[in-house]
Amino acid sequence: MRAISSVLILSGLLLVIDAGVTLLWQEPVTAVIGLIKRGEIDHGLVDRPLSLSRLDDQALAGVTGTEGRIAFFARLYDRRAVTGEEIGSIEFPKLHVSYDVIQGTNTASLEEGPGHYAATAFPGVPGDTVAIAGHRTTYLAPFRYLNKLDPGDLIVLKMPYARFTYRVQRRQVVTPTSLWITANKGYERLVLSACNPLYSASQRIAVFASLYAQQPLGQAAQT
Repeated sequence: MRAISSVLILSGLLLVIDAGVTLLWQEPVTAVIGLIKRGEIDHGLVDRPLSLSRLDDQALAGVTGTEGRIAFFARLYDRRAVTGEEIGSIEFPKLHVSYDVIQGTNTASLEEGPGHYAATAFPGVPGDTVAIAGHRTTYLAPFRYLNKLDPGDLIVLKMPYARFTYRVQRRQVVTPTSLWITANKGYERLVLSACNPLYSASQRIAVFASLYAQQPLGQAAQT
C-alpha cells in the first residue's frame, strides 16, 4: 500500500509540475519531441540550388526584372516542395525568435515547426496570400505569442530565393471553419494562424500582414 501511495503521490506531483510548466512556458513532453523532430527535418530544398530543366531555362530567359525572377522561383519551388520538408524560415524580430517553416499542415509537419498551407502560394507570387499555421502550447509552441504582434510589427520570411518582410496589419479571432482568411485579396500578404485561446481549439487567432519589402537571394539574385 505504501508503494502504491508513493507512486500515486509522485504521479500527481509530476502532473502538477507538467501543468505549471505548460502554463508558464509550454507543454514539456511535446517540447522534447519537437526538439527531436527538428533534428529529423529534411533541409534538402533550402540547402542546395534547384536543378533547372531546359524548359525552365528557356522560361527564365524570358523573365525580366527582380520581381519577375522572384515570382518565377516562387512558383518553381512551390512545385518542387514535398510535404514534411523545410521550405524556409520565419522570424519575429519583436519576439526575438525564428523557426523553420515546413511544407504542409498535417500532424507530422506541425510537430516539426510552423506549417505552410500547401493550397496557398509561396511568397513572391503577385497578388497571392501565403498562409502558415503553428502550435501555441505544444511542440515548441512557435506561435504562442501571436497575440503580442501589433499593427506595424515586422515578420520576416526567408526563402531560398528571396527574403520577404511583412508588416502586421491586424489580429483577429475567428472560428475554426473560417477558411476565408487564406483567400487571395489582390495583393501579397501573409496570414498566420493558431488555436485560440491557449490550451483550447475552440477558436483561431489570425495575424494578417502585408508585404513591405523583398530582397532576391540565391538563384533569383543571379543575373
